[in-house]
Amino acid sequence: MTNTIGKIFSITSFGSSHGKALGAVVDGCPANLKLSEKDIQIELNKRRPGTSALTTSREEEDKIEILSGIFEGKTDGTPITGIVYNTNQKSKDYSNIKNTARPGHGDYCWLEKYGIYDYNGGGRGSGRTTISHVIGGAIAKKLLKTKGIKITSHVVQIGDIKARSIDYANLEENINKNNVKCGDLESAKLMEELILSKKQEGDSVGGIVETIAIGVPVGLGEPVFGKLDGDLAQILMSINAVKGVEIGLGFDSAKSTASELNDEFYYDENGEIKTKTNNSGGILGGMSNGMPIISRITVKPTPSISKIQNTVDLDKKENTKLEISGRHDPCICPRVTTVAESATAIILADHMIRGGFIHPSNLNKDI
Repeated sequence: MTNTIGKIFSITSFGSSHGKALGAVVDGCPANLKLSEKDIQIELNKRRPGTSALTTSREEEDKIEILSGIFEGKTDGTPITGIVYNTNQKSKDYSNIKNTARPGHGDYCWLEKYGIYDYNGGGRGSGRTTISHVIGGAIAKKLLKTKGIKITSHVVQIGDIKARSIDYANLEENINKNNVKCGDLESAKLMEELILSKKQEGDSVGGIVETIAIGVPVGLGEPVFGKLDGDLAQILMSINAVKGVEIGLGFDSAKSTASELNDEFYYDENGEIKTKTNNSGGILGGMSNGMPIISRITVKPTPSISKIQNTVDLDKKENTKLEISGRHDPCICPRVTTVAESATAIILADHMIRGGFIHPSNLNKDI
C-alpha cells in the first residue's frame, strides 16, 4: 500500500478514521524554517468537522502534536512527525455494515484486494485521513511563503449552482464570510440552501473546488515525466471523493480553437514576460510559466447517506438493502478547500526544492 507522495519534500500518511490517531511524517523540509504547532493548527481548524450545519456533526478538536523535527522553534532538517488523536469515534454506528458493501465506497475493493478491512468510519479509506494532507500542506505553505507564493482554494459550484460574480481581489476575505467557502456571496447563499435541503432529504450533493497559486516562478516541473500538472493531478486525484481534475481552461479546451486558446506573450511595464490570458492555468509543456497556477477538482457527493440503497451481503452472498447511520457531511466541498490548498502546496514545495529555487538542506544558505 502506497502512503507516501513527493520526491524530496514528501509526506507519509498514517492512521484511520476510528483508530487511535492520524498524522503525517514530513520529510525533506529544509532546516531553519520557523515552525510551530500553531502554524499547523490554523490549517487543521479550517477542515475540522462540526463547525457548521453544512458539515458532519462529529466534533473533533483535531489538536496537533509535533513529535519530532523541530528544535528551538525551527525545523532541524530531520523528519517532522505530526499526530492528531481521535477523541469522538462512534464505531457502533458501523457494526451493522461490516459485511455489507456500501455503494459509492471502497469497501468491496478493499476486501477483494486485502482480505481485511476496517469498516469503522471507512477506516483508512475515510476522508478523515486528509488530516495528513493538511499537516504536510501547512508546512509546505509556510515554506512557500518564504518565496512569496500564496495558495487559495474556493468553491465555485455546488450541484447546478455556479459562482457567477467572484471578486478575486478580495477572494480570501469573501470566502471567510460564508460556510460554503465561496467567493460569490450571493451564490453562496443559494449553495447553502441546496446543501441543507439535501441534508434534510437524507441525501448529499457534490461540486467543484478551484485552487489558485500566485507567485510561482517560471520553470517548475519537467518537460516529459515529472510534469508539474501531472504531479498536481496525481495528488489532487488522491483526495477522497475527487473524480476529476482540470488545469486552466481544462475540459473546455475541447470546444476552443488554437487561436482562441493560446495565451499570447507580452512584456509588461517592468519588462517581465506575461501572457494576455491564462487558459493554460500557469503551466506550459509541463512547466510553470510564471502566471497563476489554476486547477479545479470535481468532488462527488458524500456517498454515506441515510436513504435506503440496494447492495449485497458479502457474508451471506445475497442481495440486501442498506440504510447508513452515523454522522456525515451533506457536502464535502467546503472542507475540501483546505485539503486542495494543502495538496497543491506539497507539490509546489517539492518542485521548488527539486528545481533549485529552495535550498534542500538549509534555508539560511543561498541557492
